[in-house]
Amino acid sequence: MENAVIRELSSEELEEKLAEERLKLAKMKMNHAVSPIENPQELKHSRRLIARLMTERTTRSKA
Repeated sequence: MENAVIRELSSEELEEKLAEERLKLAKMKMNHAVSPIENPQELKHSRRLIARLMTERTTRSKA
């Protein structure tokens, strides 16, 4: 998900997407601990997407 797409989300959609991605990351970590996932880079991408979403949320709260 690109930054431009993230900026277009409403505040409610942003919070929903953030919660969804955090849950997805937790599940991926658990699955990876039990048996290696096919593409470990997915963990990295998910963490970075969560960081982008949180950055946008912080930016909006300061504005």
